[in-house]
Amino acid sequence: MKLSIVGITGYSGLELIRILNHHTKATVVSIHATQQIGQRLSDLYPYLLGICDLKIEDFDSKAIMDKSDAVIFATPSGIAGQLAEDFLAQDFPVIDLSGDHRLPAHTYAKWYGKNPAKQEFIDQFTYGLAEFESIKGQKFISNPGCYATATELALIPLLQAQVIDPANIIIDAKSGLTGAGKTLSQSSHFVNVHDNYVTYKLNKHQHIPEIEQTLKKVAPDLGPIQFSTSLLPINRGIMATCYVKLRKNLTPDDIMAIFKKSYADKPFIRLQKDLPELHNVIGSNFTDIGFAYNKKTNVLTVISVIDNLVKGAAGQAIQNLNLMMGWEETEGFLMTPTYL
Repeated sequence: MKLSIVGITGYSGLELIRILNHHTKATVVSIHATQQIGQRLSDLYPYLLGICDLKIEDFDSKAIMDKSDAVIFATPSGIAGQLAEDFLAQDFPVIDLSGDHRLPAHTYAKWYGKNPAKQEFIDQFTYGLAEFESIKGQKFISNPGCYATATELALIPLLQAQVIDPANIIIDAKSGLTGAGKTLSQSSHFVNVHDNYVTYKLNKHQHIPEIEQTLKKVAPDLGPIQFSTSLLPINRGIMATCYVKLRKNLTPDDIMAIFKKSYADKPFIRLQKDLPELHNVIGSNFTDIGFAYNKKTNVLTVISVIDNLVKGAAGQAIQNLNLMMGWEETEGFLMTPTYL
């Protein structure tokens, strides 16, 4: 299968190249950006020498459809919603890593502060939470957000089993700096991030409506969630710490059985006996989930960790591509976590 990537010079675009280099059924035939047109990707990023020596091309939807079988958008929010229209009109497969096709148009405009895609196009997309959505045969996939992925995978099994109070959910999520993208800002400046810990977008993060929208599919009586996001002084990784109240008395074995039932045939979910750690998933498409219960407060703490650039972006996109095409779900994911 021939693929084109739009937004190649961002962190997620570069991760797509790394993962697809291991893929036996998909090949990148064109890469696109708004800068460095005509330059080889490996000249800009020497670590890709001999891995991807393609020249960066300007965006041209017709040229992409002429040479490719599908297109992946790894662009900042506000771009794919406009550029994808030509592909949808021609029924040409699209995977969008941005938030442009995850939410209804009016909700997107409120939370992202940008012009939304047309609702008629948004309606054609399948929300690609790979472990819970039916992806096979779909042509238009909206990849979940990184925070949303970690949070939803931690909570959906418990909500499906109806063992937690859906009106009392608190999530404290933390991300490495790559989650903010490559655009420089005061918040991403080295002197402000190094040896620091900053909470940002409190009660305002754009993944809040995405998480609530997804969780309400399995728990219609879900109340508003309390969601905070903080920046860790590390390159990559997300840890979502979720606090929920149990509705009934359960043992740790009971809780583990609920997760095992949900994830028995899911190759990228790893259930931990102890609390998970970030360095065990970095560089991989794995989600590690662990939990602990406090009898005195009746609070179950569930912790989910992912690599925000892989399972939270490029990796889940390739996982969705595999499911879309009916290939092995693990195709292209031969690499192990980097760990150190």
